[in-house]
Amino acid sequence: MGKYLLRRLAINVILVALAASLAYMLAATTMNPRGAYEGRQPPVAEAVIDATLDEYNLNDKTPVLVRYGTWAKGVVTGDFGRTWNGGSVNNEMGRRIMVSLRLLLIGTLVGFAVGVALGAISAVKQYKLTDRFIGVSSFVIMAVPVFVLATLLAIATYNLNRGLGFSLIEYTGEYNPRLSGFDQFLNRLNHLILPTISLSLGLIAFYSRIQRNMMLDVLNQDFVRTAMAKGLRRRTALTKHALRTALIPAATYFAFAFGTMFTGATFTEKIFAWHGMGAWLVDSINQNDVNSVAAVTFFTAVCVLFAAFLSDLLVAALDPRVRVS
Repeated sequence: MGKYLLRRLAINVILVALAASLAYMLAATTMNPRGAYEGRQPPVAEAVIDATLDEYNLNDKTPVLVRYGTWAKGVVTGDFGRTWNGGSVNNEMGRRIMVSLRLLLIGTLVGFAVGVALGAISAVKQYKLTDRFIGVSSFVIMAVPVFVLATLLAIATYNLNRGLGFSLIEYTGEYNPRLSGFDQFLNRLNHLILPTISLSLGLIAFYSRIQRNMMLDVLNQDFVRTAMAKGLRRRTALTKHALRTALIPAATYFAFAFGTMFTGATFTEKIFAWHGMGAWLVDSINQNDVNSVAAVTFFTAVCVLFAAFLSDLLVAALDPRVRVS
């Protein structure tokens, strides 16, 4: 097991380095940080612009491989460079990482747990009203883009709060800075409701369809009938044997679902005014901020590959036939 984990870790480190390097090269060759300084009034001397961009390692007159070497050397030592206006990428990333992780982790766990549960229920209630309702709802949700769902939720919540005369559910921002202590904790949870729902709905629909099909494949298997023949109640047999076996394929999708979640989080953070990594990526692209784009890509690669690592462990825990050396 130890050798397997070390091998997976080494492969993931290589993949993270490759993903971040490709993102940097793409951003450095397509973006134009110089445009942020040109056209100002009064005009900025070209020599001043060059000196500023050299200081931030953003000068397009410097060969891209030289810039990449400088950036990579800094990343190895934990320094992701400067933003287009001279700020620290490390400080900005440190401030935003927990914002996104809070949203991504909760959304992923809620989506996985609720989706698997609904899929199992749908399979057990095959062709009944419950199954049809879950199926239709899932396909409708999967057909609607995340940014549309988030916008509809924000509009519906705004109208609900206006009708009630008070803010039952917050629909913008991360928290109220005027509160403190336990009140602020509750306020943060309130602000988390809508973004989590908008992110997890698509995941719930996705997992419910997968889990339903997997459950249907194992419900009539011999090992399930044998368990009930030995005296286990149907519910116990379904939960302990059928559901555990049917979870194995769903667990393999965990990493891919997490990557999709980050894409959805980008829109969700912008719509609900959360200042996380997704919103930073959009702002960085608009500002031609090469180092920030590379930093967000690095963070995304680490998250996706960590999710893949957890997926491998989950499959190994669920399936006793899996043996790693």
